[in-house]
Amino acid sequence: MINVQVRLYATLRKYRPEIPHGQSFTVKLATGTKIRDLLQELGIPEGETKQVFVNGIIQDAEYQLEDSDSLGVFPPIAGGQRRVI
Repeated sequence: MINVQVRLYATLRKYRPEIPHGQSFTVKLATGTKIRDLLQELGIPEGETKQVFVNGIIQDAEYQLEDSDSLGVFPPIAGGQRRVI
């Protein structure tokens, strides 16, 4: 078993509403778990995430997690019109 720290950003926070804003939480996983498996376990549907950082580095869904990894999970983010001053 491994433990990873997860922080959900923006609209993804709805999948762990009990966690205070800006806080991470620990997830215990089987050795060999990949990012896609973690997202499924958290109940986050495919397509809801845009980027996952592991220890500050962007990783894809096939990345195999290791004990003590720290993840930041981000949804797709769209901007409005760019304002020129």
